[in-house]
Amino acid sequence: MRYHAAFLCTTAIKLLGLSSVVKHCLVLSFRMAHDLKPLAEDFRQKNKSCFILGVSGETGKELLKEIVERKLFSRITVIGRRQLTFEGEAYENLVQEVVDFEKLNDYAAAFQGHDVGYCCLGTTKAKAGADGFIRVDHDYVLKSAELAKAGGCSHFNLESSKGADKTSGFLYLKVKGQVEADIELLGFERYSIYRPAVLMVDRQESRPAEWFARKVLGPFSSMFPTAMSIPIQSVTRAMVANTLIPAGEKVEILENKAIYDLGKAPEK
Repeated sequence: MRYHAAFLCTTAIKLLGLSSVVKHCLVLSFRMAHDLKPLAEDFRQKNKSCFILGVSGETGKELLKEIVERKLFSRITVIGRRQLTFEGEAYENLVQEVVDFEKLNDYAAAFQGHDVGYCCLGTTKAKAGADGFIRVDHDYVLKSAELAKAGGCSHFNLESSKGADKTSGFLYLKVKGQVEADIELLGFERYSIYRPAVLMVDRQESRPAEWFARKVLGPFSSMFPTAMSIPIQSVTRAMVANTLIPAGEKVEILENKAIYDLGKAPEK
C-alpha cells in the first residue's frame, strides 16, 4: 500500500509541476514513512546487479558492507585499481574487476550489465595535487559514468559533497559541482547525487583537516547532527534506502539533512 502511495505521490508531483523545494519535502516525507522491509524483499526478487567504485575508501568500504549484509543484489561487482581482500563468507561471490583508470576505455566490459552503479571514488588535493585531484574526482568519475551508461546502467549514484557548485571559487567544490553537472548530461534513467558534509569516520588514510574537524565537530554534532557533519554510516544507509524507494525525479540531489534523515529510515 505504501509503495503505491509513494508512486501516486511522485506522479502527482510531476503532473502538478510543484517547486523543487515542495517536491523534496513531499518525497522525503513519503520516504521516511516507508517500511523498507517489503521494498527490500521486492527489490531482491528483481535479481538486479550493481557495481561499486571506490571500495578502498571509507565510504565505499562501508557501502559494500551495507549492501552485502542486506543481500539486495544478485551480483555485486567491485571496480578498482587493485585487488582487495575481504574476509567472511558473505564476500565469497563478490566479483572484482581490476582496471587502469588512465585507460578506462580498455575496460568497458567491467561496466557492462549492471542495473545500479555507486560511485564513491575520490582523492584530495593534498594527496594527489591539483591536477591529480581533478583527474580522479572529475575525469575518472565522468568516464566511469559514461561507460556505465553505455553498459546499460539505469540508476547512477554519486557521492559528492556539501556545497558542490561548478561556479565555486574553491577547487574542491568546483570540481564536485562540475562532475555532477557533466554526469547529468549523460541522461541516466535515474541519477542520485548525495552531498554529505564532513564525514565522521576514523580513516585509515591520514587527512589532517578531517581529523581536526572530527575533534572540533564531534561534541557539536551530537547536539546538531546535520549542521556541519554526518556519520559515514548514515550516508551509506541513505544510499541503500534511496535505491529501494521509487524515484521522485529523474535527477535527485540529497543534501546533508536529507541524507541523515533517510539514513534513519526504519527497516521494520
